[in-house]
Amino acid sequence: MTPTFALSRARSPRLRWRAEPRNRPIPVSRGANVPPLSPSLQLLRATLVLVFVLSLTLLTQLVVVSSLQHSAAQGRSLDSFRSELAKGTAPIGPTDSEGNQLQLGTPVAYIEIPSIGVREVVGEGTTSGVLFDGPGHRRDSPLPGQVGTSVVFGRRAAFGGPFSSIGELTEGDAVTVTTGQGVFTFKVTGVRPEGAPVPPAPSADAARLLLVTAAGRPFLPGGVLRVDAELDGVAVIGPARLISASALPAAERIMGGDARTLWALALWLQALIALSLGVVWAWHRWGRAQAWVVFLPPLVLVGLATSGEAARILPNLL
Repeated sequence: MTPTFALSRARSPRLRWRAEPRNRPIPVSRGANVPPLSPSLQLLRATLVLVFVLSLTLLTQLVVVSSLQHSAAQGRSLDSFRSELAKGTAPIGPTDSEGNQLQLGTPVAYIEIPSIGVREVVGEGTTSGVLFDGPGHRRDSPLPGQVGTSVVFGRRAAFGGPFSSIGELTEGDAVTVTTGQGVFTFKVTGVRPEGAPVPPAPSADAARLLLVTAAGRPFLPGGVLRVDAELDGVAVIGPARLISASALPAAERIMGGDARTLWALALWLQALIALSLGVVWAWHRWGRAQAWVVFLPPLVLVGLATSGEAARILPNLL
């Protein structure tokens, strides 16, 4: 009996030792003993974060935020223009009632096209920044209702797309414009796609309105679309323009972009790059969830600010 008892005692520990798991996981705290990322991998991850944030915020800016910005700006401009009309100080030329040159974006007219539901305040100038808030009056042309051809630019899709439907206008449709000199009604004479023949110049005492926007799909311009309209009534005389067609800045021409605030875009980009690097560091040290909880709000805010500045260099008729 003794040998049997000894064998059983000898085997028992071995059997119990084999029953225990061999590869028990060793708990490691996040951030402890984690090998650092290589510089190339850090750069790759930061670049991916930067591209993702810029793409998402630019799309959000153009499709959603820009429409809200346009609506708010139109409300402010309409209140301002109504007040100027009531006081008799609405602009009738390139200068204000005190003789100072109008600032870009100053409300100069109110345009209504009932057949397509357009009701917009028109600002002075045609830069991308002016067209953020609504249609813009080209500064080398007279105001609507004055002798000559008045040119008004409007966006096709972004920032409310106020001129998105002018291609649906037909001959005879009414376009009503209110300025500091009165209310003028124009009748559409034709819609001109890119390359179509230019109509004959108006007579010396006539007034014409030219509406201009981008052709093609929304956000994918494929040329320029123009709508011609003739004044149904008597044109008025307006002050001489201060800027000629040859002197008009490139930012105010068709499909022009405004690069005057590139310095602001550069600063916002630097902030966005710094945040992207911070996300990569936090992701590696804290964990994915913690990194996004901390950095997502500032990434979105800075991304939207960067996208807003980037939109200024895009075509003004987009």
